[in-house]
Amino acid sequence: MSQTQPDLLYSEVEEDLRASVRDLLKARASAEALLARVETAEGYDLKLWRTLADEVGVAGLAVPEELGGHGASAREVAVVAEELGRSVAPVPFLGSVVLATTALVRAGAGGFVRRLAAGSAIGALAVPLSTAPGAGFPSSVTAAPDGTLSGRVGTVADASVADLLVVPAAGPDGPALYVVEASATTVTELVSFDLTRRVADVVLDNAPAVLVASGPDAASALEEALLFGAGILASEQTGIAEWALTETVSYLKGRYQFGRPVGGFQSLKHRLANLYTDLVLARATARNAADALATGTDVPVAVAVAQARTAPIAVHATEEAIQLHGGIGMTWEHPAHLYLKRAKADELALGTPGKHRARLAELVDLPA
Repeated sequence: MSQTQPDLLYSEVEEDLRASVRDLLKARASAEALLARVETAEGYDLKLWRTLADEVGVAGLAVPEELGGHGASAREVAVVAEELGRSVAPVPFLGSVVLATTALVRAGAGGFVRRLAAGSAIGALAVPLSTAPGAGFPSSVTAAPDGTLSGRVGTVADASVADLLVVPAAGPDGPALYVVEASATTVTELVSFDLTRRVADVVLDNAPAVLVASGPDAASALEEALLFGAGILASEQTGIAEWALTETVSYLKGRYQFGRPVGGFQSLKHRLANLYTDLVLARATARNAADALATGTDVPVAVAVAQARTAPIAVHATEEAIQLHGGIGMTWEHPAHLYLKRAKADELALGTPGKHRARLAELVDLPA
């Protein structure tokens, strides 16, 4: 493996980007706004998404400038994902920016990339959200000789608000990637465990499609998109864990029992200290994955390590947040349950920690 030292620190540009995204989310995706939205039929905040896409420019962040993007790297995308994790904002960032756009860039589909990068369309990658890197090319959708697609794909992230679907299909000449207008398919939103990121079933019945890659190029584009997604998801999970620790510390400082702050009890201090060390570990592995994706250095190993560690840390941190908030943490009126649900859903997304550990063992030639 390469001996190049990864850069785990945030640059000044990345910190400026973080500040812009955090300020916007603080104003537009407060806990009160989130809790009110999950009670409605409009699960996504598309007005917030348009602001993020148009004014902040997150839709085309890592898209090359010649394709209408900003030419940034995975490091900047990871910073945005971390802030979105801190707010669990209901926007289609993972499906459109991270998965669909990456697949189309790798496939060389410039025209479709421009639409997504400009924010004029939302994309989704038509694979089950649980699909892990290295899972192989899916075969649930087939392409007819006339280029139309038929089949079904379950639990697709952000499909219910997508305009374009990037669909892996078994074509006449082997694996292929197609782009389908969502209006030509039947998309049925499911009752999602995670109320802030919806999944949907997609049914294609002789849907007209545009071929963008075939053969090894299609398989490579899909694998790179899944790797990129799993690596960036680690930063989102880090943001979730950071919110859990920050909010819990703040609550325990202001909650009094027996005439002293609850946070002053030694047993709770130890639990918070453990959460802090977990958060440091999560951030280190997530930043390493983002840097690896940006530099192309040992990407599969870095992503597998990040997902194997950050997913359980985010779940544990949110579980601790609910328990240490006491009675209020168990109520629907407190946002902690939204973070636990996102953390649990993320633990299954793009490969479970167990799958990533098994993949890591193969990558480093570690016998069972």
